[in-house]
Amino acid sequence: MTKTVLLVEDEFFVAMDLQSIIEDGGYEVDGPYVSVEEVLAHLDGDRPQLACAILDVRLRDGEVFPAAERLSQAGVPLIFHSGHADEQALQSRYPGAAVCGKPCSPSLLRRTLSMAVSGPDQDDREAS
Repeated sequence: MTKTVLLVEDEFFVAMDLQSIIEDGGYEVDGPYVSVEEVLAHLDGDRPQLACAILDVRLRDGEVFPAAERLSQAGVPLIFHSGHADEQALQSRYPGAAVCGKPCSPSLLRRTLSMAVSGPDQDDREAS
């Protein structure tokens, strides 16, 4: 069963690049969503089980935090992909979240996505 990654990004070309990276990793993309209002409406409706969410911080209608709160409470791993990311503040607010500043290399984003989807215990299992 293909795992689904929620994509929230309001810059068209960045969203298309991220979608390619996600799909090349073998995941399905839910999105991209371009506004807080749009992603919150989606989260209110039926949605697939999410393996992870990649979130830009600043969107067309404000910051992504209302959606991030809802996703975090649901146990969805978060990756913040933003040029406006304060890594310490984000990780303090969302323990376990990953932060990839823009620009971010595709290989770093792929590794970060793989680690987020597999969970924090994957490295421990592989080391055994």
